[in-house]
Amino acid sequence: MVKSYTERMLEGNGVFYPIIGFASCVAFLYMSFGDIFTSSVNKEISLSFVERNGTQFFVDGRVFYINGWNSYWLMYHAVEESSRPRIKPILQGAAKMGFTVCRTWAFNDGDYNALQISPGRFDERVFRALDYVIAEARQHGVRLLLTLVNNLENYGGKTQYVKWAWEEGVGLSSSNDSFFYDPSIRHYFKSYVKTVLTRKNTITGIEYRDDPTIFGWELINEPRCITDTSGDTLQDWIIEMSTYVKSIDSRHLITVGLEGFYGPRSPKRFSANPQFWAADLGVDFVRNSKISTIDFASVHIYPDHWFRHQDFEDKLKFVTKWMLSHIEDGDRELQKPVMFTEFGLSSENKDFDLDKRDRFFKVILDVILKCAKRKRSGAGSFVWQFLVEGMEEYNDDFGIVPWQRPSTYKLLTAQSCRLVILQGMLHTQGEYLKQLCSRIL
Repeated sequence: MVKSYTERMLEGNGVFYPIIGFASCVAFLYMSFGDIFTSSVNKEISLSFVERNGTQFFVDGRVFYINGWNSYWLMYHAVEESSRPRIKPILQGAAKMGFTVCRTWAFNDGDYNALQISPGRFDERVFRALDYVIAEARQHGVRLLLTLVNNLENYGGKTQYVKWAWEEGVGLSSSNDSFFYDPSIRHYFKSYVKTVLTRKNTITGIEYRDDPTIFGWELINEPRCITDTSGDTLQDWIIEMSTYVKSIDSRHLITVGLEGFYGPRSPKRFSANPQFWAADLGVDFVRNSKISTIDFASVHIYPDHWFRHQDFEDKLKFVTKWMLSHIEDGDRELQKPVMFTEFGLSSENKDFDLDKRDRFFKVILDVILKCAKRKRSGAGSFVWQFLVEGMEEYNDDFGIVPWQRPSTYKLLTAQSCRLVILQGMLHTQGEYLKQLCSRIL
């Protein structure tokens, strides 16, 4: 989906609370959840690599279903001294809610504070910011799903790669989709991937490819190749790039970064896709995810963007159907885990209210919980997106500060607790989660 950034304060839509209401919120959280904001975390946390066996993830031989979140902005905000203090609170706060994996960008191509200034040229200051994010995540027992490039123009994306090739006089086409088939651009991207995967963290001294803090690599956020609706161009790119990543890093898991749409040859293109246009984007969920070098599948959930005029109850019905369709694919077609790596409900909907967002979240979390109980392929979900206070100008219409609304906070944290009951507590989750779960369940 397109992530728009707004410069205006989102007043009047439930994002901000009156002072009295906010104070009551804080008091409620403190009374209900005790030392959630004050207890310290283990400073010497050891992590193991996440592995896959069939349709499930495992950590230290134990099945691992994920309650995760998105904070795409971590590296970007870690660059500047003024914004770096936002990193620790979001990682610490989410960890104390029992969240175990954060999805975030490991790219910024040619934009302000770019990691990759031009093909093969990197800003060491920004790389050190990514080092810091990874090191800080490790301190809080949080793993990171790192995305390597954007299909969208935000933070450069494939558009920037095409511009670079065009400016250097080697580009085959000015089409953004040439990112997927232009040999020069493929070389640019492979060079970038190698530099990131073999980066030695200046804080921990560990190369990224050897660091279990990294859950896995996502090749590209929400790929689409509309100039080849057959899907062949994107399929060839996924095969080449996932094979290349595996040749450098055989220990980490890889996913594509798909939204979950079924392609023109899929029998589900009419029965499961949100609308007819979804089959003409050059992607196919099953075909793209079935590649042997892809370890797990990804799906996004944004019914309010896909159905502009559908009522809320119908959107909830679609969400359940959409999720179960892909879980069925994971169980039967792919024999791989399926992760719902983005989901959100827009605050710009005319009928939006916070209770509806809680209901929307609960539908998704309940499906994952049932999968965990039945050991099915629906292996986790990731809220889009978590922010901390003072980030209003970076908010889109989906962002939440999770501890501002007690009902949302309790809903999300209860999911962590219920997963812990089913699969046991990871040693990284700490005593604070045991205490928290005893209060809210």
